[in-house]
Amino acid sequence: MIATTTPWSQVFSAALRGEPCAFVGASGETQRLPVEQWRQVADASDTAVLTHCVGATLDIGCGPGRMTQRLVELGHLALGIDVVPEAVAQTRQRGAEAIERDIFSPLPGEGRWQSVLLADGNIGIGGDPVALLARVRSLLAPGGRVVVDLDPPGRGIATEVVCLQTQADRSEAFAWSSVGADAIESLAWTVGLTLIGLHSYDRRWFAVLEKGVAW
Repeated sequence: MIATTTPWSQVFSAALRGEPCAFVGASGETQRLPVEQWRQVADASDTAVLTHCVGATLDIGCGPGRMTQRLVELGHLALGIDVVPEAVAQTRQRGAEAIERDIFSPLPGEGRWQSVLLADGNIGIGGDPVALLARVRSLLAPGGRVVVDLDPPGRGIATEVVCLQTQADRSEAFAWSSVGADAIESLAWTVGLTLIGLHSYDRRWFAVLEKGVAW
């Protein structure tokens, strides 16, 4: 029998080590996690996103570190954070800096980051995009920006209870959100961020949000 109370971070660690893994929704539908892609080096699509980062950049939910690594290659001071120790270890193995930390815990450089990156659907962290973006805004210096991956237009904002499943294990349930490109402007405005760019590259949607210099 597959366990259903395993911490999600433990199941995700197994995925980072190469076990196939899927999101399982409340109604039982599954979606394969592209972990193998995340474990590769950053591709042209990733680089298109990262060219919108400026200065010192915090990579939230860095996973196995391909984006943090590419930021360093592009000349940025970059720090990855993740709550999964395996993710932090793999990021460091790439030669990038990373720490094991929750986004809502105290972080280095609060209020001084020039860019914060939310890649690979990490706008969904915690199942509350408003709370997440408000926290991100507090990390930014005045005039700083958020670069965030989004779902395609027409998806709006959705939150559901999901779990992770490998062949051997199923995690405890947790909340996760998705945000469509059509919804990001009003969501940003709610927390005091301004949409300054909405982009698409090779069917990938992402936005650039700015914290005003008066904040």
